[in-house]
Amino acid sequence: MDKDVELMSKAQLIAEVKKLRAGIREHRDCSEHDLCWYHPDLWSLLPEKTNQAIQVPNWPQFMRGCIQYRLSLDKQLPEAVRVPKEFGEK
Repeated sequence: MDKDVELMSKAQLIAEVKKLRAGIREHRDCSEHDLCWYHPDLWSLLPEKTNQAIQVPNWPQFMRGCIQYRLSLDKQLPEAVRVPKEFGEK
């Protein structure tokens, strides 16, 4: 799957690393409501393209997953600043 990397020059590899790092940083630096969003820009950094349609859980299952994700943040980042901002609020 990553055979293309073996064919890249040093300059191409450096450019690829910089591009990937920029994408990872953009995702890492998401905050507030942007943490749980669809990120096709991040996935598009991979050379292979897929035509696979994403599967979206029904609302009840989706909301339970959101709650579990938010609970995991309480465990993993208990010191994170909490904000009372609603989605879409400036």
